[in-house]
Amino acid sequence: MTKYRSEDIQVLEGLEPVRKRPGMYIGSTSSTGLHHLLWEILDNSVDEALNGHCDTIEVTLEKDHSVTIKDNGRGIPIDLFRKTKKSAMEILFTTLHSGGKFGQGNYKVSGGLHGVGMAVVCALSENLVATSRRDGFEWSQTYSRGEPTTKITKGKPARNYGTTIYFKPDGKIFPKTEFNPKLILERAESKAFLNKGLKIIVNENKSTHLFHYPDGIQDYIKKIVGKKDTLMDKPFYVEKEDKNLRLETAFLWTPSTDTQILSFANSIRTIDGGTHENGFRNGMTKAIRAYIDRRKLLPKGIPGITGDDVREGLVAIINVYLQGEVEFQGQTKGRLNSDITSQVESVVNHTLEHYLNENQSLGNILANRIILSAQARIASRQAKDAVQRKTNISHRLNLPGKLSDCATTDKDQAELFICEGDSAGGSSKQARDRKTQAILPIRGKILNVETATMAKTLANTEIQNLISACGTGIGPKFDYNKLRYGKVIIMTDADVDGAHICTLLLTFFYRCLPEIIEKGHLYIAQPPLYRIDAGKKLFYALTDEEKDKIIDDLNGSSYEIGRFKGLGEMPASDLKETTMSKKSRSLIQVTIGSAEQSSKTVCELMGKNAESRFKFIKEKAEFVQDLDV
Repeated sequence: MTKYRSEDIQVLEGLEPVRKRPGMYIGSTSSTGLHHLLWEILDNSVDEALNGHCDTIEVTLEKDHSVTIKDNGRGIPIDLFRKTKKSAMEILFTTLHSGGKFGQGNYKVSGGLHGVGMAVVCALSENLVATSRRDGFEWSQTYSRGEPTTKITKGKPARNYGTTIYFKPDGKIFPKTEFNPKLILERAESKAFLNKGLKIIVNENKSTHLFHYPDGIQDYIKKIVGKKDTLMDKPFYVEKEDKNLRLETAFLWTPSTDTQILSFANSIRTIDGGTHENGFRNGMTKAIRAYIDRRKLLPKGIPGITGDDVREGLVAIINVYLQGEVEFQGQTKGRLNSDITSQVESVVNHTLEHYLNENQSLGNILANRIILSAQARIASRQAKDAVQRKTNISHRLNLPGKLSDCATTDKDQAELFICEGDSAGGSSKQARDRKTQAILPIRGKILNVETATMAKTLANTEIQNLISACGTGIGPKFDYNKLRYGKVIIMTDADVDGAHICTLLLTFFYRCLPEIIEKGHLYIAQPPLYRIDAGKKLFYALTDEEKDKIIDDLNGSSYEIGRFKGLGEMPASDLKETTMSKKSRSLIQVTIGSAEQSSKTVCELMGKNAESRFKFIKEKAEFVQDLDV
């Protein structure tokens, strides 16, 4: 029997738990977790603004991957903390669950409530310098990996109040410590939109960006919509405040089929929604249904209006400010759990229904648009049912005829390779591991689902085969638990046509089966473009740059270069070694960063509006060095 004694028990002191298990506090040590450090400090400055103590925040990105965030708030307290010999500043940066936001006095509204934010940043930073301007002077203290390296020091006189935090992420914790300026600019802009009058300045790469929006989220809606057509001249705006809750929301409808709802709580983006978003959805659906029923606008053949009908084409922002105890799900605050669903629902329901009845011309336009969505939904369901019946009859077990399935039934081990054409499919079948790897050849360029109706999408044979092979179904009948493969791998030729097919497949998965991407199952294979034989040595290159580097490294040795024209003409042994073998291949995992930006990019590059693509080509043309046509 294994001995298990008291000496086997570990007690982690101070900030050791954070460095031991950083994922528990910031989600992961990937780029997402790295940027979460910056969000924690930025949110503290925004909290000062929310409570009326700050109107300017400045973020500076340094070349050495460090960051400085400065605000003109009240400054961090520097007096001794209770009976300890440590300053309040040192307690905040070196002790978990310490802060001024647990009570009701100092912060009526706050996004940081757990008291771990600054301490976590300190624990995961190689260096951190905190400077507080208050009581007539600057006060500074330096920390490293959660420990103070200097005592708090009194600096030069300062008339103004405020806080400056400099930190450099720890390379021992994060594989990559380089911040993404684009993400930071988007977050800064979002915070400025959500806080009327707040100025946020971002300095990066010798450029200065100022974000300042007097109309707040109404400006935000206009920015999201851009030059798209809308059914309303301006966003519908609601602002309501009582003792414990302030609700602010703005929304409008577009002719598009996309829905964009961005929700925030105390200026924190709740990417997974929550009670405020549920209340908003419920209130909007009830108001629209009540208006349609009151005006008797619903045609025969439509049993009723659903929430999805109401939200089609909707662009909305909902931001709530809560006082007192605010319940988020987890330290990363992805979902709001505070019990405010009924309050938000009541405000949205009553104000929107009243507005529609007061503006019947607009009300009728919106009602007709929503009824059209209901008719399209019913038509799509009928087409889908017809396709499902046909598929079940023509394919046993609902699997495509061209699918060469694998033997294993273990989803985590099973892989599906989607390749172009029967020729590539033949090579892939020879190169695969029959036990764990399935092959599905598709015919050339599949339908662009971004420009097609759902009925047309579901009637397409290649789309049917993809859905059947994955096994999950689609739309309301999507069942993640029925996914048949742990990895779905897009494997196309390393040329322009292959890239186009890959893009069409990515669009299909993003629009029709997004959960496969969100759960981390979609990948892109990396077949080589060149084979280089140098005597007994064999090299493969994905790009011209890799090829040139390999040739340079040969130092004049004789070699032969072969260019692969496509997967179908690649010997099975080469395909297996370079692209399919789990031991030697290279895969790119497909992920979704900003949901808003991802949807916008797909819409612009794959949608019906050619103007946005023309603009993209004009902006990027100067960076193209070698165009393969």
